[in-house]
Amino acid sequence: MPLAKLNGIDLNYDVTGDGPLVVLVMGTGSPGRVWRTHQVPVLVKQGYRVVTFDNRGIAPSSECASGMTLDDLVADTAALIEHLGGGAARVVGTSMGARVTQELALARPDLVSHAVMMATYGKTGTFREQLSKGEKDLHDAGIELPASYRAAMTAMQNFSPKTLADDAAIGDWLAILEYSGGRRTAGMRAQIGLEMRAGTDRLAAYRSIRVKSLVVGFADDRLIPVQQCRDVANAIPGANYVEIADTGHFGYLERPDAVNAALVEFLAS
Repeated sequence: MPLAKLNGIDLNYDVTGDGPLVVLVMGTGSPGRVWRTHQVPVLVKQGYRVVTFDNRGIAPSSECASGMTLDDLVADTAALIEHLGGGAARVVGTSMGARVTQELALARPDLVSHAVMMATYGKTGTFREQLSKGEKDLHDAGIELPASYRAAMTAMQNFSPKTLADDAAIGDWLAILEYSGGRRTAGMRAQIGLEMRAGTDRLAAYRSIRVKSLVVGFADDRLIPVQQCRDVANAIPGANYVEIADTGHFGYLERPDAVNAALVEFLAS
């Protein structure tokens, strides 16, 4: 994967396929390669040039352990699009990546033709603030959870009740999470500390977005309830909204066929 000096940092990215540019923006603590399991092959088959990358905080991109802002990640994504030829790209983000996508659509509409925001929100809340504080406190205390417990808690937070009740499916996911999950790095800690502009309500600002937009809510998302996704869709003029049943926060992994169908239809519009 190429490593480019963009926006003052090193940004690790990968390009697959040929055609109109699609940029996939990952969520907190995860590398860009997660998209390659389900979304990249389908989008390449549809004739797109698909870019995945590691947000700042995820090595080998610069970890920026001293801290970062949402605006930093927006500027990184803009710089990557310009590095790859500029023009208007189709941008897809999930969770933190969705927040980056909607802020990019607002700040740099010249670089975005279509914006897809999955599992997103436009206003902070008490629960999310407390969860973020707890994760930061856990990291700062130097506590490393046993891999088996961390995997179980990750699954409970991010998958739907339907998947959790499917012994075969959740067994596979628990094995993957236990094997792949590791201790949080300083860069991941910086991502966890990322706040939405000091807790401000961005919904009013999103009324100025004019980019063609799709908001995707995951019906059983415990971390970002679908009402918050609907609020973003209602704020963006003309935005489409799709809600996918039996999906938690990891909906793009849990129900990839449904997610990919929504992406393909919208990105071709």
